[in-house]
Amino acid sequence: MKTKYKDLTIWITGASSGIGEALALEFAKRGARIILSGRNNDKLEAVKKRCKHSDKHIVVPFDIADADQVKQAYQAVTAQAGKIDWLINNAGVSQRSLIMDTTEEVERQLMEIDYFAQTRLSRLVLPDMIAQNGGKIVMISSIAGLLGSQYRGAYGAAKAAIHMWANSLRAELHDQGIEVATVFPGFIQTNVSINALTGDGSAQGTMDDATNKGLTATAFAKQVRKALMKGEEYIIIGGQKEKLAMMVNRLSPPKLYKLIRESQVK
Repeated sequence: MKTKYKDLTIWITGASSGIGEALALEFAKRGARIILSGRNNDKLEAVKKRCKHSDKHIVVPFDIADADQVKQAYQAVTAQAGKIDWLINNAGVSQRSLIMDTTEEVERQLMEIDYFAQTRLSRLVLPDMIAQNGGKIVMISSIAGLLGSQYRGAYGAAKAAIHMWANSLRAELHDQGIEVATVFPGFIQTNVSINALTGDGSAQGTMDDATNKGLTATAFAKQVRKALMKGEEYIIIGGQKEKLAMMVNRLSPPKLYKLIRESQVK
């Protein structure tokens, strides 16, 4: 039976801006009930007001890197929503620093936010999904998790890790009605590069040219929504450069990395 948007309750982390906000607006427009989470309550409330049928949506702010706050948020969501059909793990932070300039502390911070925080929340939600005989876990990875490049060493590693974890989860829980999808964004017009961590843990504070010229968050969200509703599990969304890179990687990884070495990727 085809899933109807109006029957879906979708929890989206990192929903206060960027692709999380765009996904919330896109699914709300189709009739789904959205649980919006992030650290900034005021920004989440502003996104909620922009969502169609704003009264039906729920705001639950928390810091995804804080294990205690995650548990409290989960309890608040289940108390207010009653069920979670889909969890879209979108919260995260990027990186713009060379490996030799990046401290181990920053690498651990990236792994904590982009990997451990995502698996922690998913494990909290999964028992309820299994009990209700169905649910969907969506991981927002990155093309950087498929193709390593300069300035994104730890970020790419964390996004690759979440991709592999999702593959294992899909294999383990498929027979229990759990769907697992991984989305691999390329360059999307958001503040991701502005907020990206540098080698000492400070934010870069500037917009990358490639990010500025990427797909709009709205266009990205529309493609993701269509792919998820069709049941796709491996969703790569990017511009022509990213698509070309993926094609070259399939044909000749050494040639791709020669191109990456010679390119300006920051």
